[in-house]
Amino acid sequence: MGIFDGLPISRDKSYLREELSKIDESWAAARFDSLPHVVHILTSKDRERDVQILKEQSDIIEEVVDEVVHAYHGGFNKAIQNYSQILRLFSESAQDIGVLKVDLAEAKKLLGARNKQLHQLWYRSVTLRHIISLLDQIEGIAKVPGRIEKLIAEKQFYAAVQLHVQSSLMLEREGLQTVGALQDVRSELTKLRGVLFYKVLEDLHSHLYNKGEYSSSFDGHDEDGATDVQDDATSDGYTTMQVNGGDTVPRDGKIVSRQIPTWLSDSTPDEFVEAMRKSDAPLHVKYLQTMVECLCMLGKVAAAGAMISQRLRPTIREIIIAKIKAKADHVNSSRPGIGQATSSMLTGLHYLKGQLESHRLPKQKRQNGITLAGTLLAVSPVSPVMSPAGTAQMVAKELLDSVLETVVRIFENHIIVGELLELKSSQQVDLNTPKVMAADINWNPDSDASHDTGGYTLGFSLTVLQSECQQLICEILRATPEAASADAAVQTARLASKAPSKDKRSEDGLTFAFRFTDATIPIPNQGSDLIRQGWSRRGPNVLQEGYGTAAVLPEQGIYLAASVYRPVVQFTDKVASMLPEKFCQLGNDGLLTFVENFVKDHFLPTMFVDYRKGVQQAISSPAAFRPRAHAAASYTPLIEKGRPVLQGLLAIDLLAKEVLGWAQAMPKFAGDLINYVQTFLERTYERCRTSYMEAVLEKQSYMLIGRHDVENLMRLDPASACFQNSLDQGIPETNASDEETTEVEMELSDILLNLRPIKQENLIRDDNKLILLASLSDSLEYVAESIERLGKSSMKDRDQLEEKRSQKPMHHSRTSSAPSKDLASFADEYRKLSIDCLKVLRIEMQLETIFHMQEMTNREYLDDQDAEEPDDFVISLTSQITRRDEEMAPFVAGAKRNYIFGGICSIAANAFMKALVDIKSINLFGVQQICRNSIALEQALAAISSIDNEAIQLRLDRIRTYYELLNMPFEALLAFIAEHEHLFTSAEYTNLLKVQVPGREIPSDAEDRVAEILPR
Repeated sequence: MGIFDGLPISRDKSYLREELSKIDESWAAARFDSLPHVVHILTSKDRERDVQILKEQSDIIEEVVDEVVHAYHGGFNKAIQNYSQILRLFSESAQDIGVLKVDLAEAKKLLGARNKQLHQLWYRSVTLRHIISLLDQIEGIAKVPGRIEKLIAEKQFYAAVQLHVQSSLMLEREGLQTVGALQDVRSELTKLRGVLFYKVLEDLHSHLYNKGEYSSSFDGHDEDGATDVQDDATSDGYTTMQVNGGDTVPRDGKIVSRQIPTWLSDSTPDEFVEAMRKSDAPLHVKYLQTMVECLCMLGKVAAAGAMISQRLRPTIREIIIAKIKAKADHVNSSRPGIGQATSSMLTGLHYLKGQLESHRLPKQKRQNGITLAGTLLAVSPVSPVMSPAGTAQMVAKELLDSVLETVVRIFENHIIVGELLELKSSQQVDLNTPKVMAADINWNPDSDASHDTGGYTLGFSLTVLQSECQQLICEILRATPEAASADAAVQTARLASKAPSKDKRSEDGLTFAFRFTDATIPIPNQGSDLIRQGWSRRGPNVLQEGYGTAAVLPEQGIYLAASVYRPVVQFTDKVASMLPEKFCQLGNDGLLTFVENFVKDHFLPTMFVDYRKGVQQAISSPAAFRPRAHAAASYTPLIEKGRPVLQGLLAIDLLAKEVLGWAQAMPKFAGDLINYVQTFLERTYERCRTSYMEAVLEKQSYMLIGRHDVENLMRLDPASACFQNSLDQGIPETNASDEETTEVEMELSDILLNLRPIKQENLIRDDNKLILLASLSDSLEYVAESIERLGKSSMKDRDQLEEKRSQKPMHHSRTSSAPSKDLASFADEYRKLSIDCLKVLRIEMQLETIFHMQEMTNREYLDDQDAEEPDDFVISLTSQITRRDEEMAPFVAGAKRNYIFGGICSIAANAFMKALVDIKSINLFGVQQICRNSIALEQALAAISSIDNEAIQLRLDRIRTYYELLNMPFEALLAFIAEHEHLFTSAEYTNLLKVQVPGREIPSDAEDRVAEILPR
C-alpha cells in the first residue's frame, strides 16, 4: 500500500492516482535529500527530458493538493465556526458565575441572622419523624403474632421464623424496651417461639420418616405435585417467577435459579432463600434443610436433637409394624370366599399355610406313581414352603427388602439432618439455648458434638435403626435371646431338640452387637410446652411387643436366614455408600456382621445336622436301593416322565440341589455348603459302593473287570464308545477297522473261553441283583450328570460374584470360602462306578453264554431224526436273555442295553467255532441241530431293539455256513476253500477235516491238500 492511497481524490480524476503511483516515494521522505536528484539531472544524457518529467510531476502534485484542499474546505469552515461558538459560551458562563457568587454572598448574610431558629425547626422535624417511625413499628409489631399464626397455618414456617426473629430483635431496640404496650406482644412472641419450635420439629419429624408433604416417594423420585399448592405455586412445589415480560418458566425449565420452593414463597429474600432457589438438590432435601435452618434461627438445635433421638426407636418400630400390618391386611383382603367376620378371626398365617400345603411343589407325577415332591418331602429337613425356592423364603425376602428399603430412605434423611444439625450446632452462639446432655449416652466418641446436638448423631441413628432391623430379623428367624448368645454347638442341639417360642422376648431384648438400653434424654425447660402438645417424655425402654410377622410369613424359623442374608448385604452396601467419609467406619460393622455370625455359628451347624440326618435316612432306608417294582415298560431319560432312578440316589440328588440352593442364596458361605454337599455325596458314594459290592462280591465277572488285560481290551472295544459322553477314559473313537474290532473281540473271547468250565456259583444267578446293577448304573449316571450341572452352575455363580467384586468396590469385607474338592471329581467317581456296573453286566452275560454253550462239548450230534426244537441249553440261554432284557429295559438306555447284551453274539460265535474241536462226530441231523441253535440265538438277540440285527445275522450266518461245510464231500469242500479262502482261518478249515461225519470220506493227505490251497 502506497503513501498516497488515502488521498481524497474524486472519481473523475482517478488518473491522478495512477500518476502519483509513478512518483518515487523517496520524494516524500521525512528527511529529503535533494543532492542525489541534482546530481542525477546534471549527469543525465537527456537533461531536458528529465527536467520536463519533474515539471509534469510537480503539476500533478499541485493538482492533487488542489483536490485535497477542495475536499476538506467545508470541514475547515465548520470547525472554525464551532470554535468561535465555544469561546462565546465560555465568556457568558464566566459572567453568570460572577453574578451567582454575589447572590450567594447576600444569601449567606440573610441566613446567618436566623441560624438558631432554623436549627430548632430541623431538630423538631427529626424528632417527629422518629416518633412516627416508632408508632409505625409498634403498630406493625402488634400485628406480628397474628401474622406469624397465619404463616404457621399456611405452613410458611421459614417466613414465620424470619418474622419472629426480626420482631424479637426489634423489641430489643432502644426506645421500645420501655414501651408498656408491647409487654403483651413480647409474651405472645415467647409463646409463639415454643409453638413454632413444636410445629417445625413435628414437620421435620414427619419428613424424616417420609410422611411429610414434600417427602420423597418410594419409587426413588420426588413426589412432585403430591400436595395442593397455593395460587402462586406450581404443582411441583416451586413458585414460578415471571420472566421476559410475563412468560412463566415451565416445570422442567432450565432456569432453576428462578424457581422458589412453595414453602419459601412468603419469606423475605436472604442468603438462605437465594441458596435454596439456586440449589439443584431434590425437593425433600431442600425442605429438610429449611426445617433445620428454622431450628437454628430459633436457637433450638440441641432441643431438637434430643427430641429426635428420643422418638427415633418408637417411631421406626411403629413404621415397621405398620408396614407389616399393611401387608397382612393385603393378604387377608385378597382371600377368596372369606367374609369380613371370618377374616377378622383368622390370621394370614393359617390361610397361607392352608393354601401352600395344597401347592407344596410342582406336581411332577411320574409314571410309576411317585412324585419328586413326595421324595423330597420324605427326606428334606424343611417343608417345601421353607425350601430355598419356597414361598416362605420369597415372602420373607420381599418383606425384609421392603422394610430395609424403607429404613434406608429414612436413614438417608437422617444423614442430611444429622450433618446439618452438627454444622449448625457448631455455629450457634445463642447463649439462652441450654446444652442438653444425657448422663448415660455414649453414642458418639465426639462427646462435644453429641452434646451440642442433644445427643443426636449419625452413629446413634444408625445404631438404633440397625437394632430394630436386627430384632425384626430375630423374630423372623425365631431367634430367642438365649439363641443369640449361646455357643453354636449348644444352640444347634437346642434347635434340634425343641422349637423355640417367639414369646420369649423380654425387656432386655436381644443382646446382639447393637442391642442397648436407651437412656431417657432430659428435655430442656424451654421445650416443656411440647409435652403438653403430645411429645411424650417417656423413653422407649419399655417392654416391646413383636412386629407381627407371623401374620405375613407362612412359617418362621432359622432356615429363613437364607432369605434374610441377601437383603442385609444390599442394605449394608447402600448404607456404606451413603455415609459421609468421616463416618464410613460405621458401615463396616453392624447388621451384616450379626447375620453372618448367626449363619456361621447357628444356621450352618443346624443345617448340617439336619441334612446329614436326611441323607442318612435316604440311603439307609430299605427301599433306598431297591429297583422300582412297577417301572415303565420302556426307558425314558426324563425323571419327570418316569426315569427309574433309585429312591436313595434321587433323594440325595434333590437334597444336594436344595443345599446348593442355600449356597446361591448366601454366596459368602457357598464354599461351606458345597463342602456339605461333597460330604453327603461321599457318604452316598460309599453306600452305592457297598450295594454294588454286595451284588458282585466273589463273582467271576467282578474279578475279571479288575484284571489289567481284560480292562485294556474292554477299553479298546468299540462298544465302549457309549461311555465317551459319560467319562473320558481314553476310549478310542469308533473309527477302528473291522479287522481291529474282530481282533479285540477274539482276544477277549479267548480269555473268557479259556475260563471253561464256568461254574454256576461264580455267576450272578439272582436276576434281582442284575436289575439292581442296571438301575444303579443309570441312577449313578443321573446323579453324576446332575452333580456336573450343579458344579458348573456354582462355578458360574462364583465367577459372576468375583466379576461384580472387581467392578465395584466393597465397603465391607466379604469373602467366600472355597470348597476343598471340586464337584466334578465326584461326578467322575459316580460315573466310574456306573461304568463298572455296566462292565460287570456285559461280562456276566458273556459268561452266562459260555456257561450254557459249554454243554456242546458234552454231547454227540449223531441224532437219528431231525429235532424240532433247539437244544435245552440254548433254550435256557435264549429265555434267560429275553427275560433279563425285558427286566432291564426300563432301567437302562438303549445304548447301554446294546453294551450289556452286545457281547453275547461274538462270544457265542466264537464258542460255536471252538466247540467243533471237542465234538468227536456229527451227522446231518447234528449239523441241522447246531444251525437251529444258532437261529434260536439269533432270534433272541434280534428281539433286543437296541442291537444291530444285521451284524448278528452276519456273524451267525457265518457259523451256519461253517457247520454246513461238514455236509460237503471232500472235493466240494476243497473247491469251496479255494473260492473262499479268507472266509475262515486255516485252523478253522483244518478242524472241519478232523470231525467224524458219517458217510464222508477224508483222504489221508487231506490236510496237506487244504494247506496247499490256503495262503501261507
